[in-house]
Amino acid sequence: MTNLDLFLPEPAPRPAAVPEGPGPLDRLLKVSRIYLEPAVREYARGREILARYPDAEQVEVVSHQRIPGLFGNEGNVEAWNRIKGSTLVLGVKKTLSFIANDRSSDFIAPSTANGCVMACAYCYVPRNKGYANPVTVFVNIDRLQEAIRKHAHKRGPKLEPNTVDPHAWVYDIGCNSDCSADAAISDNVRDLVRLFTTLPNAKASFATKLVNRELLTYEPKGRTRIRFSLMPHAPAKLLDVRTSPITERIAAINDFVAAGYEVHLNFSPVILHEGWQDGYVELFQQVDAAIGERAKKQLACEIIFLTHNAGLHEVNLGWHPKAEELLWRPEIQETKVSQGGGVNVRYRTGFKGRHVAEFKALLARHLPYCRVRYAF
Repeated sequence: MTNLDLFLPEPAPRPAAVPEGPGPLDRLLKVSRIYLEPAVREYARGREILARYPDAEQVEVVSHQRIPGLFGNEGNVEAWNRIKGSTLVLGVKKTLSFIANDRSSDFIAPSTANGCVMACAYCYVPRNKGYANPVTVFVNIDRLQEAIRKHAHKRGPKLEPNTVDPHAWVYDIGCNSDCSADAAISDNVRDLVRLFTTLPNAKASFATKLVNRELLTYEPKGRTRIRFSLMPHAPAKLLDVRTSPITERIAAINDFVAAGYEVHLNFSPVILHEGWQDGYVELFQQVDAAIGERAKKQLACEIIFLTHNAGLHEVNLGWHPKAEELLWRPEIQETKVSQGGGVNVRYRTGFKGRHVAEFKALLARHLPYCRVRYAF
């Protein structure tokens, strides 16, 4: 037995059978057009996805990043959700880089997808994709898996605990998409979850706003961390467009713990407005009433206050201006340069710090067993 074997969890009990019925994307994605690089057809995963949508128009493009009439077309703002719900892009991932991170994960893995069928008004991904943000899926999953395997092997055991995880190197596999939604389009997410069961020094992690119960069948064996994103009902109804209801996300926590996932909470983004405290107290009480002891014992969270962007603000004004009344608050916000070098808008220094402390105090009062991994 190696030192790493000591940290492997006991096998989780099998969850109840996943009920048959409509898939999680049936109401969100009805693919009528697929843009694809010609090489996609050379990959088994590419052929599998194309077979799932046999009636969709196939349009060949030179690059998944440069699609005439789709990306960078300001007129697409008016058709924001129609494009998300009808368009799929398939490509081959060329750059397999790992980005060091010290918050949600130790590393951001090369993405197997970007974009999303959902349409959260504060999402940062559209900033990089122009005026349309459909899902792009990468079909060279074997190469992506091998890159992760080699990277984790090179790291060796994690000798010093940190706030990400005390024992395992954690890889965020859904930084540019929502893996629960991606899993309904292809088997990429299933393959990654199963990959991490073979890496004794590493875990996968992703945040999600969609309950996809198909993931309960993946047998993650404690090596994948799901972070359910939560916010109070009222702002979620306005801002979390096309997502699973907050009550449904909370109700799924016990099932995902029983299925062998590590389940954390992602209080993100925290949006300041009159009476925000009451909304979070109610949310914390809902979580406390819904989850069992097993979920409580392993619970941790991250707290992320809103980061906005002037470009996204302009995009939102074209399709969801009501959201900007809550998101765009120049009187309490200031310009900041992010870790990645982007120029963004965040709550003012000092003002934000006081509210972060207030949030953590409310959480400690109502969910005292929920460990805060980080807050900013």
